[in-house]
Amino acid sequence: MLMRTDPFRELDRLAQQVFDSARPAAMAMDAYRSGDDFVVHFDLPGVDPESIELDVERNVLNVRAERTWPAPEGAETIAAERPTGTFTRQLFLGDTLDTERIDASYDAGVLTLRIPVAEQAKPRRIRISGGSSPKQLSG
Repeated sequence: MLMRTDPFRELDRLAQQVFDSARPAAMAMDAYRSGDDFVVHFDLPGVDPESIELDVERNVLNVRAERTWPAPEGAETIAAERPTGTFTRQLFLGDTLDTERIDASYDAGVLTLRIPVAEQAKPRRIRISGGSSPKQLSG
């Protein structure tokens, strides 16, 4: 049998439920650029992939997911420390990202988004004409 040793933990949990129930919980995130992709990882352990919603409007990416209570109805709760409910996150994407080609995958509790850098934002060489021989300028 599982036993709790901290008598104040239950009080903390109840206070958190009362004061935090009105606002959605945030999800942990890592983001980095890898080559021509901007990659974002969201931690969503225990979330049903069918409950994940992604949408982009005017360069704002909205992520919404829901984790439900796993215990069967009528079960006696011994400990309930894992957060349940709705999790949301909003990212403001720059104009340099191609929001039309976002790729999303969910594996082992991690939602991964790959957002390509827009073609117009990629570095390119500009050919310079004139003079005796053509030269190239990096840019």
